[in-house]
Amino acid sequence: MLRRTAARAEADAAATAPESTPAPAAPAPVLQQEPLRTEFPFQLPRGYVDEAGTVHQDGVMRLSTARDELIPLRDVRVQENPAYLSVVLLGRVITRLGTLAMIHDGIVENMFASDLAFLQDFYRQINAEGHSRAAVQCPHCAEPFEVELGGSRLGES
Repeated sequence: MLRRTAARAEADAAATAPESTPAPAAPAPVLQQEPLRTEFPFQLPRGYVDEAGTVHQDGVMRLSTARDELIPLRDVRVQENPAYLSVVLLGRVITRLGTLAMIHDGIVENMFASDLAFLQDFYRQINAEGHSRAAVQCPHCAEPFEVELGGSRLGES
């Protein structure tokens, strides 16, 4: 009686099998890069109220360019009062607000303070490199959590 191990039987079968071409290697998976997102929707906490009394809350802000941050520096209002920089800058990067036909710094200037603060924070979030959160650990209990990092003033990236 002849005994063969399973490994030996496989080797014998492989030796007697007809030669075949090796199967082609599977193509490497192609990583699809997500397209750059340049516009971001937002909703104001209170909303801008126009002359007719219509409240506009839904809007879109685009990413800022270097030009967006440089041009307001030549504005006389900004030169006289640097705090006006954020108003002029937001007037340039908000592309839509409710049903308003055009967005400009005069509209931003007449927003509620809470909406202006929201837009300043939103501007920092979308224009920051990566994200503005950091993982930290409580010094007392060692529990991990995330904190929102405060950035520089609007327009000073």
